[in-house]
Amino acid sequence: MGLFDFLKSAGKKLHLGHEAAPAAAASPATATPEQLQAVKEAGERNRAAALAKLITDMGLAVDELGIRVDDDKVTATGTAPSQEVKEKVILMLGNVDGVAKVDDQMTVANPAPAATFYTVVSGDNLSHIAKHFYGNANLYPKIFEANRPMLKDPDEIYPGQVLRIPDANA
Repeated sequence: MGLFDFLKSAGKKLHLGHEAAPAAAASPATATPEQLQAVKEAGERNRAAALAKLITDMGLAVDELGIRVDDDKVTATGTAPSQEVKEKVILMLGNVDGVAKVDDQMTVANPAPAATFYTVVSGDNLSHIAKHFYGNANLYPKIFEANRPMLKDPDEIYPGQVLRIPDANA
């Protein structure tokens, strides 16, 4: 459990579009503070639902998954079957455009040591990262597999993306 930082301006776009505002709050100049708050909360509920769908669509099963959005912070609750699934959920949530922090409040059914998280910088590739962490660039498939299904291709990583780096012996 803990709070994880991410680059807010990098990551997957949810493509929610602009949430429809209630008719009474259509014009921010004439809306009451209560109406503006209601619009904000509706947008955060829509983002939370989209994030939960993203987790489900990636095949990451978490019992009683709960996602709450508060501006650029996402809180995740529920019970993951493994440490690996829990970490992948954290990374899926954090590697979304507009998310700066993930508050991990999840538990793990079968606890195990945590993997290292690494933020990709310009010029990185998985071979370079494998060389840094394992001393062998040819071990890049280990990092690729540890980040599936988030990664579809080992050549498609981007600066600001956070990756799981499993222990070399795992």
